[in-house]
Amino acid sequence: MGKKRKVPGVNATSSADIAFMLLLFFLLTTSMNTDQGLARRLPPPPDKETLDKPIDIKKRNMLRLLVNLDGQILCGQEFIDISQLKERAKEFIANPHDDEHLPEKIEEDVPFFGRRMICKPHVISLQNDRGTSYQKYIEVQNELAAAYRELRDELSKTKWGKNFNELEEEQQKAVQTIYPQKISEAEPKNYGDKK
Repeated sequence: MGKKRKVPGVNATSSADIAFMLLLFFLLTTSMNTDQGLARRLPPPPDKETLDKPIDIKKRNMLRLLVNLDGQILCGQEFIDISQLKERAKEFIANPHDDEHLPEKIEEDVPFFGRRMICKPHVISLQNDRGTSYQKYIEVQNELAAAYRELRDELSKTKWGKNFNELEEEQQKAVQTIYPQKISEAEPKNYGDKK
């Protein structure tokens, strides 16, 4: 019989390089779930004098929102759907018909706009049940942010023909003076607890 054939060896030195390249390729091309969050700038901490003074807010100047563990939204004295929240918030923030049950208006001199009646003392008070889902919390926050954004965009388009985020910094400050964002979040409580 003849000689045994010798099987040539496989060069494995580049296998590690290929595996690394494949890993890198899949890491770069695969989309991953990203955490949801809120883009908010926190106000500066209050000074000691402010902490010692009690805050008195008239009932008409506060919109109370309670979100229970079932995701239901209590707006004032009635339950509303998430789809109604933005319009309710816009009406509260702007008080377009000077309704006596909505925030009072104060006359203020606003750059670019002159003397103007604005709902400066308004506050949206948001409180969640401890069992409220994070998704529902984000949805409520997004609707409130959308209400302010739409009001600011409408005013900006009327005055300058541009969206709020396209304005110069001084113009944005003027629009923010007319529609200041005031959302107060209270510590979550166990409203849904049956104990």
